[in-house]
Amino acid sequence: MEEQKKLTHALQEEQIADYWDKHSCFEKSVQDRPEGKPYVFYDGPPFATGLPHYGHILASIMKDVIPRYWTMRGYRVERVWGWDCHGLPVENIVEKQFDLGSRKDIEKFGVGEFNDKCRSCVMTYAEEWKKVIRRLGRWIDMDHAYKTMDVDYMESIWWVFKSLWDKEMIYQGRKPMHVCPRCETVLSNFEVAQEYQDVTDISVTVKLKVESGKYKDAYLLVWTTTPWTLPGNVLAAVNPEMKYVLVDAGGVKYLVGESRRESVLKDIKYIVLETVTGFDLVGATYEPIFPFFKDHKNAFRIVAGDFVTAEDGTGIVHIAPGFGEDDMQLGLKEKVDPIMHVHMNGTFVDQVADPMQADGYEVKDRPLKQKGDTMSVDIEVLKWLAHHDKLFSKEKVIHSYPHCWRCDTPLLNYSTESWFVRVTEIRNQLVQTNKEINWVPENMKEGRFGKWLEGARDWAISRSRFWGTPLPIWKSEDGDFLCIGSKGELEELSGQKVDDLHKHIIDKIEIVKNGKKYTRIDEVLDCWFESGSMPYGSIHYPFENKLKFEQGFPAEFIAEGQDQTRGWFYTLHVLSNALFGMPAFKNVIVNGIVLAEDGKKMSKRLKNYPDPMEVMEKYGADAVRYYLMSTPAVRAENLRFSEAGVDEVSKKFITILRNVLSFYELYKEHDDGRSPLLENILDSWILSRLNETLEEQTVALNSYELSSGARCLQGFVTDLSTWYVRRSRDRMKSEGEDRQEALATLRVVLETFSKMIAPYMPYLGEVVYQGVKGGFAGSDERLSVHLESWPQSGMVQTDVLEKMGQARSIVSRVLDAREAGGRPIKQALGDMTAWVSTGEIGKQYQTVILDEVNVKAIKVERGDLKVEVNMGLTPELIRDGMARDITRRVNQMRKDAGFTIQDRIDLKIYSESDEVKRMFTEHELSIKDGTLADSIELIKDDSVEHSQESRIAEQDVWIGF
Repeated sequence: MEEQKKLTHALQEEQIADYWDKHSCFEKSVQDRPEGKPYVFYDGPPFATGLPHYGHILASIMKDVIPRYWTMRGYRVERVWGWDCHGLPVENIVEKQFDLGSRKDIEKFGVGEFNDKCRSCVMTYAEEWKKVIRRLGRWIDMDHAYKTMDVDYMESIWWVFKSLWDKEMIYQGRKPMHVCPRCETVLSNFEVAQEYQDVTDISVTVKLKVESGKYKDAYLLVWTTTPWTLPGNVLAAVNPEMKYVLVDAGGVKYLVGESRRESVLKDIKYIVLETVTGFDLVGATYEPIFPFFKDHKNAFRIVAGDFVTAEDGTGIVHIAPGFGEDDMQLGLKEKVDPIMHVHMNGTFVDQVADPMQADGYEVKDRPLKQKGDTMSVDIEVLKWLAHHDKLFSKEKVIHSYPHCWRCDTPLLNYSTESWFVRVTEIRNQLVQTNKEINWVPENMKEGRFGKWLEGARDWAISRSRFWGTPLPIWKSEDGDFLCIGSKGELEELSGQKVDDLHKHIIDKIEIVKNGKKYTRIDEVLDCWFESGSMPYGSIHYPFENKLKFEQGFPAEFIAEGQDQTRGWFYTLHVLSNALFGMPAFKNVIVNGIVLAEDGKKMSKRLKNYPDPMEVMEKYGADAVRYYLMSTPAVRAENLRFSEAGVDEVSKKFITILRNVLSFYELYKEHDDGRSPLLENILDSWILSRLNETLEEQTVALNSYELSSGARCLQGFVTDLSTWYVRRSRDRMKSEGEDRQEALATLRVVLETFSKMIAPYMPYLGEVVYQGVKGGFAGSDERLSVHLESWPQSGMVQTDVLEKMGQARSIVSRVLDAREAGGRPIKQALGDMTAWVSTGEIGKQYQTVILDEVNVKAIKVERGDLKVEVNMGLTPELIRDGMARDITRRVNQMRKDAGFTIQDRIDLKIYSESDEVKRMFTEHELSIKDGTLADSIELIKDDSVEHSQESRIAEQDVWIGF
């Protein structure tokens, strides 16, 4: 059974993928649509330095369903893959490979050599990605993929940068920003937002001795969760409107916020001497916490800060302008320069490290924060404070702390120079143009994305790294800047041929202009600037494809995970607004995170999820595709991946639809190709259900609601199989007009439905389409379902749907009554009564009901919906049930023997019972027709190949053929 399952669900999909390749079906699906009717879709480029996981697969399916749909709607949907090649993810791999632990190590290794190693490892898993994407059934050109490291792509990035430069939207400035000490580079605010982790740190309250003013010799109590910043302290801030208390604790006086005193002083006895305002404290000076910068100009004063609150801490805030936004602003206001006592690599400068190390504190060349160790340097600082009577109290705190999104190192808030995009200048425009975008789900527009835009800050775009697109800025010795916007411009200004724009190449290029020599600045661009430039770089705009770009911008559609609201979605939106004053995309689907079945993050180490390729091998890619697309994961909700859910799709959708197709194929030779007349109510009903489903699905797909468009398909498959086909089986077995009508109806349904499922389940759509007609012969007129147009909806007869719905409700109630009365469905019953609101049930519906529930007659009354069934049995009814049971058993024997409908049998039935003999006389023809028998005899013949003895309706019966 497992081999058969693999054959139908996995092997056939692989054969179909080969068929598509052989006949260039994807290429034809694009080329057959007019160039003047483009549907542009942007695909966020992944890194090829890791294998695809379920998050990639979920997004990939979304990015396949929508382009397939719009292709069938007649649009030319070009799809070219892209690879993200630059940045820390690639650098980190090379660093580990060659044991390069710091920036100095890389420079010693050689920047050119380092970048060459980065280039060589970029495409490590490209072939594995190709296998997964192809197996998934996704159509996209991976052979002509753009790469962000290609010179054409990088040149377009330079054009974007130069365009912003010319609009005066680029500036250089110093700000406190989060830096990764291990990578020694700045991170933008949206990169920081991507990776917060709970960590245990130490909070300390230190004593600052007041040296002047009314409260001389008292101690300010100052609280911080970052003890490592204390050597950089220059000011102590109080809120001028807040109340503070002077207390005496055993002869030592402390100053603390009034509302904080119970919490801060909980472990000591004290008396309150005086209550004052913050304003009363401003202007006094205090003894520096550490002596290393005791002569710092304008420092070590109590100053006013409106941002000081009494929510936590002591109500007095330690100010280190090099390590926080509020701190920096207050330092500027008070004209106090920051003390930068920490290197960019997260170690103390010698002025701090050397004397502390000499006194026995292990801080020299020791990172303040590193992966798995956030406290060791803070503990050394605490020891120093305690030994120098500066420590009042300490406690451990667990708080959410930002980490590097690529190397997991805890970040530092650090004042440094960077190049910025003036995002704040276009913030209102970003908010307004966002209103033009259709977000799925809708709440993303005003919620997660909209709120992020409202708080948008200037974007730090420079990185002190190596493998990336260099900032195209050359600087003269006197501080003049040149911004270069193209390869050609650089060649013209330098007189040198340029084939590669990477740092180790162009850093050697000098420009002499107006007697001044210009050399390139050191930094490379944030790789998010590169991915945000994808609409331009991927087609080398504006150096090529100007008309193509202008016809297709903004893009019709993009899709990624919800983390990209602060990543790719954001950078696309910022750059397109900065360049053109409009959004970069019109429609966006945001997916949630795929978790392991236990609700935890999927982990290779824990092996808490099944391998995607193994799941596709077992159930087929279509089952995975449909399962994921029908979940809330396509509406930004998280999903616990369930293999049982994939299995359910395989059984309840794929296998059932294949069985329906097989049923049609059994009788296909009798199909004369007519259009159905819909004289049988079952035919009218199934086509109305089909058109109803098609309308619902089309509305959903037009609105980019993937789960709604998927779920309606399952309901139709169930109705088609369990109601239409089952009720039409007997129609197919008998020659005549009714069989022709049933076959024509089923053909139309399967043909249309193959197109409806094609975007979601491309393999199954092809199987059904070719099964109806074509047979994978590769003929031009029947090459692939994916070259067909989206079907047009026909008439939906709502009255037929309502009446059939009523009939099915009656059937359900009768079956419940049978079960309660102990009357199995094989036993015919004499009569029943049904009450309906109109008092009428059409004759065709009555026939459907009676056939389904195996009752001879129905009486219809007016009233609320209910049924009564006569459970009494007559000898005639018992014989009728006996005939049905024999027919069922013979057909099961045929199936077990591997017979098809082409195989006729000579049926023998025998029993000593007079009731069986009488049953034979009454029902001989119906048993013969129902079992596809050429002949039927009341005789026992032990020479037959297949036989069984059964107990039927309390009678012993022998059956053979």
